[in-house]
Amino acid sequence: MNTTPWLIPRLGVNIDHIATLRQLRGTPYPDLLEAAALVKKAGAHQITIHLREDRRHIQDADVIALRKKGGLPLNLECALAPSMLKIALKVKPDWVCLVPERRQEVTTEGGLDVKKYRARIKKAIADFKKKGIRVSLFIEPDAAVVRLSKELGADAVEIHTGKYCNATQKFYGKNSAKIEKEEFRRLESAIRAGREVGIHLHAGHGFDFRNVRKIAALDVIEEFNIGHAIVCRAALVGLEQAVREMISAIHAP
Repeated sequence: MNTTPWLIPRLGVNIDHIATLRQLRGTPYPDLLEAAALVKKAGAHQITIHLREDRRHIQDADVIALRKKGGLPLNLECALAPSMLKIALKVKPDWVCLVPERRQEVTTEGGLDVKKYRARIKKAIADFKKKGIRVSLFIEPDAAVVRLSKELGADAVEIHTGKYCNATQKFYGKNSAKIEKEEFRRLESAIRAGREVGIHLHAGHGFDFRNVRKIAALDVIEEFNIGHAIVCRAALVGLEQAVREMISAIHAP
């Protein structure tokens, strides 16, 4: 697929689950700034956090602290809700990634409905750009949605890879192999559309140290945002080592 020189993708480390550990007991630890320092030391390129409306993990104070003292560019994921957009505009992260959000979900379950909310998304993008904030939209691997995202002024799309990754982990039982092939074709189609319209391509959700390699090997995804697998691995080998292992996976698939 790729006709350009080999691409070295960026790794954004999502530290939401480190905040989850803190919130479980209401302790002052683990410290997110300490985590960010380890992520930076390991060679990652940005910190990614999702400030949810229910504040189940990341808190407002975390966003402010990581923006001021995190030591790396900040990618803030947030819902399209006015209250969340207001916070993002005030904090001025390097990137805002607009995502869908449901209170009862365990984690983000799908891509943003760009067609349904196109007017609100277009306005939000314009407001962010006035503040010098780059915007990505978290979307399903759909070529038409990629093109619409470009029309609305988004700098990038982050392609939701959850279903593909679940299939690689045999989440769908005997149908997993079939679904994996179908989802990979959808990813390729979305990527192709992104290259045609000239929008930056990011990817995230569900990646582990194995399934990320096939997507990285396409040499077209500029940025991977990964959290759960890294934090789980960190419980065994430490955060710095876990980040280094993921960087190796995406740089030398």
